[in-house]
Parts: sequence; structure tokens; C-alpha cells
Amino acid sequence: MTQKELGELRRRFRPDKNAISRIYGCYVNSNKEVISYLDESLGRLAQEEGEKYLSLLKKGLSGALGRNLIDIVFSTQQVADSDEHRLLRSLRDSHLKDADVRERFYQTVIQSLDMGESNYLILLAHDAYDVPRKGKDNEVQADASDEVFSYIVCCVCPVKDGKLELGYFSGDNEFHSNLAKQIVAPPELGFLFPAFDDRAANIYNALFYARKPEELHHEFIDAVFHTEAPMSAAEQKEAFQAALTGALERACSMEVVQTVHERLREQIEQHKESKDPEPLVLSPREMGEILRDSGVDEAHVNAFREQCEERFGGNVALNPENIIDARRFEIKTPDAAVSIVPEHSYLVETRIIDGRKYLLLPADEGVEVNGLPVEIVPDSGK
Repeated sequence: MTQKELGELRRRFRPDKNAISRIYGCYVNSNKEVISYLDESLGRLAQEEGEKYLSLLKKGLSGALGRNLIDIVFSTQQVADSDEHRLLRSLRDSHLKDADVRERFYQTVIQSLDMGESNYLILLAHDAYDVPRKGKDNEVQADASDEVFSYIVCCVCPVKDGKLELGYFSGDNEFHSNLAKQIVAPPELGFLFPAFDDRAANIYNALFYARKPEELHHEFIDAVFHTEAPMSAAEQKEAFQAALTGALERACSMEVVQTVHERLREQIEQHKESKDPEPLVLSPREMGEILRDSGVDEAHVNAFREQCEERFGGNVALNPENIIDARRFEIKTPDAAVSIVPEHSYLVETRIIDGRKYLLLPADEGVEVNGLPVEIVPDSGK
């Protein structure tokens, strides 16, 4: 899926845009016990309540592709004959109206999902999108359609206790402590099935959502999709760093890391400016070119490519947004840490003075210590 296709679906989660007839759900406590079930007509809910449900479902399709939103790929064998794919198709084909199918899905989630000590709500909705046709000029023809995209959206939302606050009780004409009822928080995870690829249904894929890119809930992915969980953003960053340091060894200098960070940051910025709907990815070969431009010799470049294949697998595509933090450049020693605006990272230099290693950073003006402006004065003793 592309960001543009994702946006097209997200715009449907408004009262006047969707074809969702009912909202289904299952409220579960931390002991994996079902507290209650939800089966509500969206059209009969109060407007505010209906909008709240739609907002939660919409948030299950939020974030960045390749980071919060991960492609789940089913094998041909799974699509042809597997319990997990059959269950997802049954949910979609029944428009979620089959209570037995819903219960099987709920139990699959409940028995696998680890939400710690939190209660949670499993939300389900089915929508049928009459996809507008696009003309030769790529303009949407609102009155023409060749495709109805039938899909389900699921999100799992933690349910938290409200805060104890003072509330006004008109009968007593007084203020008393008042505990708000339990509150449904934004979804922690969820998915869309099938994927919306080339503005049509792709039953070979699902789109999985994780609020925290570093916590993909592998146990949920394994139980519901029965596929190998993709690497989280944190795991990708760790694997990239290990491949880089393992391959370059002593050649992993400050200058090399500065250049790699700057080149990747530039590519991220250019990709955003281009508004390209496809996620930005780089192959190990392209990463090798960056290393070569940084002065790394061919032997170390080849070693890096081999390390990438070993750690990420064949046909790896690296997402720069997952392997660097484009918003900061941080240098740490055992005793100190310095954070620098990324575009000025080139100002930091390394020096060996009298046998000791130093980091040098220009400090001509505007120097502050704990918020206090300070002056750097010459040492009178030298």
C-alpha cells in the first residue's frame, strides 16, 4: 500500500463517508476473561459516540508505512488453505455478522495477546468502499466505479481507569471526589484486511498497525496471521548498527558516521518534499555507495553488504527512517553526551592531543550552561 491509498481509506472514517453499519467488540480483562460484548448499530448511536468509535478505528490506520504500519504477507499456501486466512476471509465475507466467527477471532486474540495488567477492548468494523475510477488524467471520477473494496478493520484499545477528580453534585449542592468511568485509550495495535493495493483488494496481504514501532506484539502477529513477524523499527536500527560496526571495525570513524547520517537525512527530506506515496527504501548496494563516498574501502563495503544479508535476509530493503534518527545527532562518551542539530553535525571533529582523544566543537558565541550564558575566556596561564 502507498501513503496515498492509505489516506484514501482514512478519509472514509467520517459519519457521512463510510458504509459501516455496525460496530462489534469484546471487552477483556487482564485475566483474559470476557467482561462484555459490543454489537451496536452505528446509525443508532449518538453522533458523538459514533464519531468516537470511528476515530479509534481511524487511528488504527495512522502513522508511517514501514514504521507504525507494517505489511503482512501471506504465502500462497496460506491463502489456498489455512485456518488463519480462512478465519479472516470469513470475518470479511460475513460482514462480521456471524457471531460464531467473531467469537473464534476474539478467542484467538485473547489467548495470545499480552497486554500486561491492562484491560482492553477489541473493536471490529466492516466497510464496503465503492472505489471511484480514475481517468486518463489521473483525476477521480466520483460517479464511476469498477471496484467495491470490502474490508475489515480491527483495533485493540487499552481501557484505563479515569483520574479521581472533584465533581459537582447538584443534589447536595457540593463538590465531592468523583472517579471517572473507565476510559478507552487510542489503539495499541490493529490491522486492515485485505490490503488496499493499486486501489483494489489484495488478499495476499494485510496491513498491521503498532502504536509503538518498537513493540510489534509478535505474539498477536503469530496467532492471527501465523507469519514470521517483521523486524520492528528498533530491531532494524540495532541490526543496521551491528552490520555497520561489524563490517567496518576500526574503519567506523566519526567522519564515516557523520557522512552516512547526513546522506540518509538528506534522502529522507528529499523524499518528503517529493510527496512520493511509496515508502523510501534503500538496498545494501545503495548503502554501499554511501559508504564508498565516505572513503570506506571496497573490502569493508563488501563486508557490510554481507552483514546486511546475514542480519536482514535476502532482498533486504532498508528504511532510512528506521535506522537513523533524522531529528538529532547525538555523541556519547562514558562521562558525557552532546546533542547537535543534525544539519550541523559536520562541525564536530576528533583530535588526538598529547596522546588523548578529544571531541572538538566550535563555541564562538551563544554558549549556555544549564540555561546560563557563559563566556569562554583565554587561559591566562598559557
